Amino acid sequence: MKSMIIFLLGGLLLFQMTACRESEATPVTDSPFCLTDTLQKKIVMATVKTDTVKNEVSLSGKIQANEDKWIKVFPVVGGIVESLKVELGDYVTKGQVLAVIRSSEIADYQGQQSSAEASVKMAEKTLSSNKDMFSAGLATEKDVVAAETELEKAKADLKRIRETNAIYGAKGNALQTITAPVSGFIIEKNITDQMQFRVDGAQPFFIISNLDEVWVMANVFESDIPKIQVGYDANVSVIAYKDRVFKGKVDRIFSMLDPQSRVMKVRIRIPNSGYVLKPEMFAQINIQYTEGKEHMPAIPAEAVIFDKNKNFVMVYKDKCNIETREIELYKTIGGTTYVKSGLVDGEKVITQYQLLVYDALND
Repeated sequence: MKSMIIFLLGGLLLFQMTACRESEATPVTDSPFCLTDTLQKKIVMATVKTDTVKNEVSLSGKIQANEDKWIKVFPVVGGIVESLKVELGDYVTKGQVLAVIRSSEIADYQGQQSSAEASVKMAEKTLSSNKDMFSAGLATEKDVVAAETELEKAKADLKRIRETNAIYGAKGNALQTITAPVSGFIIEKNITDQMQFRVDGAQPFFIISNLDEVWVMANVFESDIPKIQVGYDANVSVIAYKDRVFKGKVDRIFSMLDPQSRVMKVRIRIPNSGYVLKPEMFAQINIQYTEGKEHMPAIPAEAVIFDKNKNFVMVYKDKCNIETREIELYKTIGGTTYVKSGLVDGEKVITQYQLLVYDALND
């Protein structure tokens, strides 16, 4: 019995030694993480660049039409609005009829044109008659010259009246048409159907503006005045388009403060593609300005990963060499993050799909 127990113990010991040798002969190694070809195509990277640190000031304001492109349309004669063809906010083209006016002055000008046309016909007959009489020896050359002079005067008077009627837009039945001198939007209308008016009114009937470019009039408090200069970039957002940021530049700084609100006005010019920005819209404006002469590495803000109360970025070297690196932030302005420590100029960080890479490396 004892010899059998000894034999079993010896066999068990031999088995364990053999297993240990096999384990030592085939060590387990961790394979490195590599991006798949699909993910490699999807990721977007940005290069770390040292840049001057900027700050920003937030302002409120309002969209306005560019006054440099305003066209005011006034009536040239008094009368009654026979027909109103457009409304506030309508887009009109050059030459389009805006309103039709019935006017006694137009009737008078049309009467003058009819009289001038009759005078021309009469002068032509007189000249023809004098030429016939001169050929027959019954009239002198002086009579012919006088008839020619009268005809030229009658034609000149008719031309003047016709040009006057054309300027006034005179039509038949004592009507005048007011047309758009340029293409644009009706941003102001001071006329109603069947309204009586006099020509000496101070207000224009219409104001037409080209809204290809608009102004933003921003309110600047006294504490922020030194931070803003002409030429600074401005990011403008409006309630109607929450996901869009409109780019503009500070065009003018007005030197006077409003005595009631204690704010100074700043004008910003913005291209208005598609006419999406409308006059009187409220706007939120962020103006960036240089903060001293300090330089720091800058990266897109979207590249930063916040986890476990720390900030990280994925530093890309090659598809099988990606580092999770902790960084210390200085500040984020708009879409740019300034890094106090952790990155150097020229390194590449992943800005899209970086969370997938982070999870794969750190889970």
